[in-house]
This record gives sequence, structure tokens and C-alpha cells, in this order.
Amino acid sequence: MAKAKRKFVCQQCGTVSGRWQGQCDDCGEWNSIVEEAAETVFSARHDLHTGGRALTLVGLDDKVELPPRTSTGIAEFDRALGGGIVPGSATLIGGDPGIGKSTLLLQAAARIASAGHSVAYISGEEASDQVRLRAQRLGLGNAPVQLASATSVRDILTTLGEGAPPALLIIDSIQTMHSDLIEGAPGTVSQVRASSQELIRFAKQRGTALILVGHVTKDGSIAGPRVLEHMVDTVLSFEGERSHQYRILRAIKNRFGGTDEIGVFSMVAEGLEEVANPSALFLTHRDETVTGATVFPALEGTRPVLVEIQALVVRLSSGATPRRAVVGWDSGRLAMVLAVLEARCGLSFSTCEVYLNVAGGYRLSDPAADLAVAAALMSALSERPVPADVVLFGEVALSGEVRPVAHAPLRLREAAKLGFNRAFVPAAVADGVKGISVSGYRALAQLVDQMLGRG
Repeated sequence: MAKAKRKFVCQQCGTVSGRWQGQCDDCGEWNSIVEEAAETVFSARHDLHTGGRALTLVGLDDKVELPPRTSTGIAEFDRALGGGIVPGSATLIGGDPGIGKSTLLLQAAARIASAGHSVAYISGEEASDQVRLRAQRLGLGNAPVQLASATSVRDILTTLGEGAPPALLIIDSIQTMHSDLIEGAPGTVSQVRASSQELIRFAKQRGTALILVGHVTKDGSIAGPRVLEHMVDTVLSFEGERSHQYRILRAIKNRFGGTDEIGVFSMVAEGLEEVANPSALFLTHRDETVTGATVFPALEGTRPVLVEIQALVVRLSSGATPRRAVVGWDSGRLAMVLAVLEARCGLSFSTCEVYLNVAGGYRLSDPAADLAVAAALMSALSERPVPADVVLFGEVALSGEVRPVAHAPLRLREAAKLGFNRAFVPAAVADGVKGISVSGYRALAQLVDQMLGRG
């Protein structure tokens, strides 16, 4: 019988080679090449057109019941999940160390267990006593959560298979798990993939909702093989700076709901608290008007969040090269707005240093912030404050046109609810909402002329 050839496959891009090497030649990833079972001559000659099991095909118009959901008891967590936890689903949550992933899951586990559901919390990084002490600090010491400290997938599945499966299984974290069927240390590509596959299979077969905690790399992406994100049903990213109070739970992938919702939390001594009104976190005290500050109604999914945009313009007299620094916004988009202000509106920033900041550590990606940024820059340059009761939103084109943006009424209603009386918006926004008056602009130059008092 012919000897089977050895096959080595890159876990990131799928490149097949005949020998192992440290770095993949195609995608450039290190330590991503793993040996897989080689195809023998006998199996290669077999035809796969016969001998299988016939599948039942269904149509797209067949009636499908919505999956039942279990509330976590944390409304912001449910919002990010799309309404709650689906039995038999697999969720992967990642975030920076110390951001609050374990705290959030321990709080959710305690509330679900207190509601009468069985919950198993498996920690591979902490001893059971450490988790219990943290639960007591959070005031959750009496919750009927079953704790264990283990890293062997075989031991975990053997224990859970002895009785009724839990309604929720939390693995903290997947990088510490290992399967004795695969060689290699925990955290390697092959171990993470094999361990996740076995745990997800158990969840699908027994109807247990599975939550996996994942480490992240230094650039913020979830560590391990990319296939891990394809294996799970939902991928959540827990974002925020440890130096700031707020945390945002954002859905990156969700097979049972949308990926446009976020949950906002605040880190306090008692753990993570829900933030029903996120705008309160990102707006500073506005009794006194200051130059270079504007308010922008950002949109995260269907939730409007009012944030303050701050600009500072410093004139240079020495002829040195001016700096352009931005925090919380795209630096390339700042350069574009500055170019439009110079080319279309007659303002000069060439001899000025420009600093732009989104208050509270919030990060903006909404192009509707262009108009608010431009107004903050104009205010800082001319030292004329924008009225404190005004919000601004609109996309600025390279021609200087102010383009319409999505969900304008939703943004206006949130601004009116927080006490703002006026809004500077694109001219295409025909009608305002009750309690707030709307001023429309077709071009950025019109807003500049009004703010600077140019006839």
C-alpha cells in the first residue's frame, strides 16, 4: 500500500504545503501551520457521489419559529445579544485584560441562576475560591452558580454529561482549555480550535447556551485562529479604556439578531452598572459656553448617544510645522474637513496646530460627525463659541456640500429630550421634532458665514 503523504495546512488562509515551517508564505502568519490527516491513495480513488445519506431540502418560505431567549437580567447585555441568550447557541466575548469581561459574565450568571436556571461557570485562569471571593465583593455570594476550576475539556464534558445539562455554560477563558486528543500546549491554534469544537458540539446537542471568553491581541482582535469566530454564533467585543468609567459591549457577529446594537456599562466599586442614558457619560458641564466645543448626536444601532467634540487651534509664530492630533476620530477625516474649510470656506489652518478630542474616551466612526467637527474647528479658530443649546450633524462632501445622514428624527428626539433647543443640520432634513427648531444648510460655507457674521 502506498505511503500516505504528510499535509500541512495554514489555519489562517488554508494554504497547503508538504512540510512544516514557522511562517506561512502566503499570509505571513507565524505558527499557524498545523499537520492534518493526509489523504491516502485509497480514499482519493473513492467516489463521494454515492453511499451517503440523503438530505431533506426545505424552501426559504417555510415557517420558522423565532428561537426562545433567556434574559440575562441585564438589559444592556440583552440588547447587545439581540434580546437575550438563545439555548444551544455559542457566544464568544473578547476584550482587553481587566476591562470587565469576567465581572460582567459573573453578574449575568448570578442573575440567571437566581431566576431558576442552572448555570455552570468554569474558570481556567482562577481558582474557585478566587471567583467566589469576587462574587462576594460584588454582592453575589448567595447566587446558586456552580463553580469549577478546570482546563481539561474531557473533564468538563464528563462532569456536565453526568446529569441534566446546564442552561448556561461559561468558559473563562477558551485559551486556557486543552484537549488530550491534540498535541500542544493550551492556547495554541490547534488546541483552541479543537477545544472550542468539542464545547460547541456539546452545546448544540444538549441545548446549553455556551459563552466563551477570548483573549485579544495587542491590536485588539480576538486571539487564536480566525476560524474560531466562524464556529460561534455570536461575537461580542467589550470595549473601553480602563482609565475611563464607561464600557461598551458591541456585537460584531450575531446569527440570531443584528450587529448594530450596543450595551453601555459603567464600572463602579460594586461591579458593572447599566447606563440607561449614555449621553450623560459623554457630555460635560455646559452652563458656560466655551470656544471649540460642539455636541453631536451619534448613533449606535438604534440608540442615539450625544457626545461632545472639542477642538483647540493654536497659532504658531515661529514657522514650525504645525501638528494635527486627534483622539476618538479618524485622523484622515480630520484632514479632509480641514482641507474643505480652507478650499471652500476661506479659512486658513496652515499656520495653526489643530487638536481634536471626543470627550469621555468615546470613539466615533459616524460620517455624520463632519458638521460638528467643522463647527468646533471654526469656533476654536475664530474664538466664537457655538451656542450651548445647539446640536449639529451632517456629512461634509469635498465640494463643501452638507449631505443628509440616516435617522435624523431619532437624533433630534434624543437632543430634545436632553434639553437642546436648536439643531444645525443638512437642508434635506425638512422637518424637525417637537421641542427643537431646525436650521438647514446646503453648504458648509453657509454655516461658516453665519458663525463668523460674514454677509
